[in-house]
Amino acid sequence: MLIRRLAIIGVGLIGGSLARDLRQAGEVGEIVGCGRGRDNLERAVELGVIDRWSHDPGEAVAGADMVFLAVPLGAMEQTFAAMDGHLSDDVVITDGGSAKASVVAACEAGLGGLPPGFVPGHPIAGTENSGVEASFAGLYRNRRVILTPLPSSSAAALARVRAMWHACGAEVTEMSVAHHDEVLAATSHLPHMLAFSLVDTLARMKANDEIFRYAAGGFRDFTRIASSNPVMWRDICVANREALGEVMERYIQEMSELAETIRRGDGDRLLEIFSRAKAARDRYVDGLLDSPE
Repeated sequence: MLIRRLAIIGVGLIGGSLARDLRQAGEVGEIVGCGRGRDNLERAVELGVIDRWSHDPGEAVAGADMVFLAVPLGAMEQTFAAMDGHLSDDVVITDGGSAKASVVAACEAGLGGLPPGFVPGHPIAGTENSGVEASFAGLYRNRRVILTPLPSSSAAALARVRAMWHACGAEVTEMSVAHHDEVLAATSHLPHMLAFSLVDTLARMKANDEIFRYAAGGFRDFTRIASSNPVMWRDICVANREALGEVMERYIQEMSELAETIRRGDGDRLLEIFSRAKAARDRYVDGLLDSPE
C-alpha cells in the first residue's frame, strides 16, 4: 500500500476525487479530512470518501505520511501555519494549487522553511462544480498532473507523489514553478477570465433577459467555466497576477486588432485568422484523441 494515512485539507471536488481514486486503487489506508464545513465533511464520511474528519489542520495531519492541500490559494499560508509542529518527520506534502509560486511562498512563511518532503503539484483536471458531492473516481484518469519540485524537495518525496498520481491513472510531468505559472496563465486562467467577463458584461446590459434566453449551445459551452467557484478564481488571479496580467494585455491587443479588422471589413484577414485558429484547435483535439486510454 502506497499511503498508510492520507490527510486531505479541503475535501471538495479535487481532494475528494483523489481520495476516491486512491481508495479504488487500494493504495491508501486511512483518510482523514479537514475543512470548515461540517455538513460537507459529514457527507464525505457518509459517501466513504474519508474515514474521519477534523476542523483543525494540525489535528488532521498528525500521524499522516501524505498530506494533500486542496484549499483556496488565499488560505494556503494559514493552513501551512496551522500544520506547523504537527507533521511527522517523514511526511510528504503536496497540493493542487493552480499558481505554484504563491503556494511555495505560503509554505515557506507558514512552516518557516521548505521541508524536503514538500513537492508542489497541480492536477490539470476539474469541473465547474464544487464540494465533496461533485467528486468522483476517474477524474484524473488520462489527465495531466504537473509537479514543480523544488531544489529542497527530496528524491524520495518526489517519487512518492509521482506514484500517488500514477495510481489515479494520471500522466505526470515536471516543470519549474515559474514556467508552470506562465503556461497556466495562458491555458487556464485567461480562458476563465474571458468567460467570467463575457457573462458579467452581458448580464449588465439592459436586454440581458432576452440575450440569455436566446443563447445557443456555443454560448453555453464557452461560458460553462463561469460557473466555477468565484472565491477560488479571485485567489488565483491575485496569486498569479503578474503572469496573468501579461497574457491578458497581449490578448487585449489581439482583440483590438481583430475589432479594427472587422470594422474595415477585411474578409481576407479574418479568414486568415480564423483558419489559423481552426488548424491549431484541430491539432490540439486530434492530440487528445490520439492519447492512450
